Order: sequence, then C-alpha cells, then structure tokens
Amino acid sequence: MSGKILTLQMIYKEGAEILEHAGISDAKLDAWYLLEYVTGISRASYFGDPKREVPTEQAESYREVILRRAGHIPLQHITGEQEFMGYSFLVNPDVLIPRQDTETLTEEALKFTEPGMKVLDMCTGSGCILISLMKKCHGLTGTGCDISEKALKTARENGRRLQVEASWIQSDLFEQISERFDLIVSNPPYIRTGVIEELQEEVRLHDPWIALDGKKDGLYFYRRIIAESTGYIRDNGALMFEIGHDQAEDVVRLMEEAGYTQIRVKKDLAGLDRVVTGRYNKE
Repeated sequence: MSGKILTLQMIYKEGAEILEHAGISDAKLDAWYLLEYVTGISRASYFGDPKREVPTEQAESYREVILRRAGHIPLQHITGEQEFMGYSFLVNPDVLIPRQDTETLTEEALKFTEPGMKVLDMCTGSGCILISLMKKCHGLTGTGCDISEKALKTARENGRRLQVEASWIQSDLFEQISERFDLIVSNPPYIRTGVIEELQEEVRLHDPWIALDGKKDGLYFYRRIIAESTGYIRDNGALMFEIGHDQAEDVVRLMEEAGYTQIRVKKDLAGLDRVVTGRYNKE
C-alpha cells in the first residue's frame, strides 16, 4: 500500500477484500468500522469524496488493524470499545464483549426498576448492564460484583467514563455481599464446557474463558445464584437472568424449586428464549 497515491476508496476496498479472504463475517462492515476508527471519516464525508488522498501513515495504520482483524482478533478488542444500550463501553480481553442479546435482559430489568431501588449485577464484567440501568433509571443504588479484579477494573473505568457512581466488589458470587436488593440481575457464564471449543474463534480464543464456562451442563452458576440469592433479595424482589436459548425450562425449574413465583421467559429479537424473570416472597 506504499509507493503510490492512496485514496480512502482504495484502502477500504483492499481492507474488505483481505477480511473476506480471511473468512470474516461482515467483512465489509468491519472494514468500514476500522476505516472510521483509523481516519475518523464519516459515511457522508466518505461518499462525498471517496478518492480523497490518505496519508501514508494512516494507510499503514489501517492495514495493520485490518490484518489484526483478519487474524480473528475481535473488532472490539482493536477499537477498545463497544456500544451497548446507546452508550460506549470500554472493552478488552478481561471482559466479555457486550452483546445485543444482553440488551434484552437490560430492557426487561428497566421495566422493573424504580428510583430508590437497590440493584445487584452479579458477574458484572464490563459493568454494561448495571451502568446502563443506572443511566436510564436515575436514583438507583447499584452494586456490581465479579470474581475477576481485572474485569472490575474495566467496570470501574466504564463507570467513571459514563459518570455513574456504583459499588464494585470482588466476590465469588455472594461471598462478599452483605446487603439485600430489590433486583438481582445476572448474565452468568452459561456455555457448556464441551461446547466452548465449537464457538467462533473470536469468542473461544479472545473472550475470557471464566466468563463463558458454565461447567458441564451450563447450569452451574444458575444453580448457585438461585440457591444463594434468597438470602440477599428483598421481599417481592426480582431475580433476572440472561440464558442460553435452550436453558429456559431448566432455569425456570430451578427458580420454582427455590420458591420464586411469577416466573416469565422473554424471547430476544431472534425469537429465542433469552431472559428468565421471577419474584421472591418470603411468606
């Protein structure tokens, strides 16, 4: 890409071709996102002058990130961020990349939350669920916990960036939790151990294994969280989970056995079971 005049159109076309050849799904879209990332160009500006000359240094930077993406490094690990619920979150290899599926969980939680409530985000990762809830429902008191201190470092930074004051606690589930909450929300690890090796390379090699592995049947963390949650939830409080598409029946059963009622399953935009919600009453 050196030794000649390079234009936006030329480097974008080559970038898309490299990604397509590497088997990247949405190659053209990813090539565009990376062009935006490196050059700061907008779509309107690009289409207004696609033959604008690109400085050699920018062209070289673009080729470098294209080659990283061609090596199946997640786009978000290259740009360092991911949009979730309309906000930009820092992401890195220490946290699960926020996904659209998890917006379904967050939207369901927003239907329940009211100012003054105390919310616990179990297995918080990047903090995207808790921070989004606190941004969209002012007056919540939020706590995010995770076993990974590296994940919590990212969550704290996201809280600072988005001006949300939450408590961040390193804890093996409820081990370091001492309060009761109106809402406990969780996107726990739920992939069966034996299935992880079948996932996309971007996921199995670059998302933290600890955020994926739900043990042999994928239900390990649901069992623990549901069983322990009853000691940390206020009367008529709610417990909400993101689930794998084939886990609704098992998670509903576990919640029923623990005394939860008014249990509902919500589908995601693809029509797959994605969220299970239940209420807990001590009486």
